[in-house]
Amino acid sequence: QVQLVESGGGPVQPGGSLRVSCAASGRTFNAYFMGWFRQAPGKEREFVASITGNSIIVWYADSVKGRFTISRDNAKNTVYLQMNSLKPEDAGVYYCAAGTSSGGSFRSTRKYDYWGQGTQVTVSS
Repeated sequence: QVQLVESGGGPVQPGGSLRVSCAASGRTFNAYFMGWFRQAPGKEREFVASITGNSIIVWYADSVKGRFTISRDNAKNTVYLQMNSLKPEDAGVYYCAAGTSSGGSFRSTRKYDYWGQGTQVTVSS
């Protein structure tokens, strides 16, 4: 069982930066691949980025590639999402997720077993 708690969301102006964090409970954090998803009002939850347990492989949605960076610190049981050059369309609730399944796509919510409660990111002038 893994519990995930996101933090770091808030308001930011377009073009600004924000870093959201996700702290995980448990002693086997490095056994989980981690993902970030976001959900805007009235829209489906969408994939943002993911990272393997050893940080060797990362994936990004095309919409954030070059602007967002996912990373993790296994010693701190924490995964981060650094967001730069933020746009209004980046706004939403950001969720972190954890999983261990070897099948399926990292871009699919179905691959993840555990989810946090989310942190709100607002991008507005």
